[in-house]
Amino acid sequence: MHATADPVGALILGHGAGGGVGARDLVAVTDLARSEGFSVALAEQPYLVAGRRSPAPARQLDAAWKAIVQHLTGAEQRGLPLVVGGRSAGARVACRTAGDTGAAAVLCLAFPLHPPGRPEKSRQDELDAVEVPTLVVQGERDPFGLPAEGPARSVVTVAGNHSLTSDLEAVAAAVRDWLPGVVS
Repeated sequence: MHATADPVGALILGHGAGGGVGARDLVAVTDLARSEGFSVALAEQPYLVAGRRSPAPARQLDAAWKAIVQHLTGAEQRGLPLVVGGRSAGARVACRTAGDTGAAAVLCLAFPLHPPGRPEKSRQDELDAVEVPTLVVQGERDPFGLPAEGPARSVVTVAGNHSLTSDLEAVAAAVRDWLPGVVS
């Protein structure tokens, strides 16, 4: 937990399927959110903690995420507006569970709209099911596709691909422009 004094909100972020919470975009967003007065938690899924490289099935990922969020929103975060999110697979989990976690908003970094080269396997429905404000920050050359904007969803494209490391300042700027507004 990266706590701040007198937080205005709590942000919980999950990692992608192939990496951990040390991903450069997650670190950049953590630093930015803390500077905006958010307490931030970077959450690792149990499969990664156990040393496995392959993610568990979606229902197990979602159940673990809900338990993590419930634990992290305990005593010290109680009553704060909650923003959930993550990078890639972590963004999918946050979208699928946003209603169950009581999230005020969802932050998606490099949402994997479809497997590379398989646009017919779209996951747009996972984004469309989210009823709270959502920001998707996506690389303009992401082989996983570019999600569509929606009534409560903004999509910001930045230079680069799925890793979002080409322009971390642009990633942070997109989040900086959006994050304070979702808790005011």
